[in-house]
Amino acid sequence: MTIIGTAHVSANSVEEVKDAIYEQQPEVVAIELDRGRYTRLKNEMAGIEEDDSISVTQIIKDNKVGLFFTTTLLGYFQSKIGDDVDVKPGSEMVGAIEACEDLQIPIALIDRDISITLQRALNRMGFMEKAKFLYGLLLSVLGLGEEEDVDIEELKNPDNLDDLMEMFKDEAPSVYEVLVHERDAYLAGRLLQLPQDRVIAVVGAGHQPGIERYLDNPETLPPFRELEKLDEKKGIPWLKIFLAMIPILFVVIFFLAYFNGINITGNIYEFIVISMMMGFIGSILSGSKIQSAIVGGVVAPLTIIHPLLAAGWFSGLCEAKFRKVRQSDIKNLAHIESFKDLWNNNIFRILLVVIGTNLGVSIATLVILPSRVFIPLFMKIFGG
Repeated sequence: MTIIGTAHVSANSVEEVKDAIYEQQPEVVAIELDRGRYTRLKNEMAGIEEDDSISVTQIIKDNKVGLFFTTTLLGYFQSKIGDDVDVKPGSEMVGAIEACEDLQIPIALIDRDISITLQRALNRMGFMEKAKFLYGLLLSVLGLGEEEDVDIEELKNPDNLDDLMEMFKDEAPSVYEVLVHERDAYLAGRLLQLPQDRVIAVVGAGHQPGIERYLDNPETLPPFRELEKLDEKKGIPWLKIFLAMIPILFVVIFFLAYFNGINITGNIYEFIVISMMMGFIGSILSGSKIQSAIVGGVVAPLTIIHPLLAAGWFSGLCEAKFRKVRQSDIKNLAHIESFKDLWNNNIFRILLVVIGTNLGVSIATLVILPSRVFIPLFMKIFGG
């Protein structure tokens, strides 16, 4: 078995892979792709234009906003690096496929489904780790992080890789475990399942050391079912508990006031009006359509009382009806050079509406409503 560690945006890796296949002519070539990514690459190679529309509505309904957002950001970074070095991401895999088709060599797809990998990573991360990870990603997207000149070929150097992997492990240990260590095991396990004797494996350089360790010690491999199941989130969701307590407290104050004979009709009207206004204002200031702002405002009072709902999701769903998101919007993120470019991107605009609406409602919940409605009611109840 020959394992070729590549950089996914390296021109040299493309030539290295193709040369090895033509020279060795193995019985099978194993590549670090899952079925979905392989199909997309094949269609792209054949010039087949797929329907690149993305159902934001379905993403929100399936509660996969975090997964979609993470996938989008990671896709942005890979595309951005690829543009910088003038090599399309995945070019070495395309080179391997072309060489195999030319020599009629079968291809083995050995990677885990990307959606399982990312969902497992999100499930493993705690709140602080997610916040830190997201903060770093957003700084890079906005161009506020530290800029460094990166030599792609130098990243394949084992010494540099060790340093890079250790830094990644320190910064995001849960993500490292899923994206690197688990996939090392998965890729190695799939390689051991191949019946052929002469094999070339094309994998990212960061996985090569781990794969080789597992191949040398196959008894340490975890079962595939453990690597493919979606972990249940563990621990006490303190943030959700805290957020749930706020609307419960509001309801309790209303009931206490009512049972103490205090007229709460005016307070209820004020609660509804302030909530609707802030939902509407937050949405419209974030650049939404008037229809989306109205929806965000109308549902705001209900979402404040219901801790599992967010007004931004409703205004965002409405906005998605007017702004069709396509795969090209994700690709175009790599070419954004100004705020105008960002403003014209439908992904950014929908996410901005979601955030803006939620921000407006949050200001109402945490600042305006307590001072205008609930603290005065509380004082009346206890004779203040």
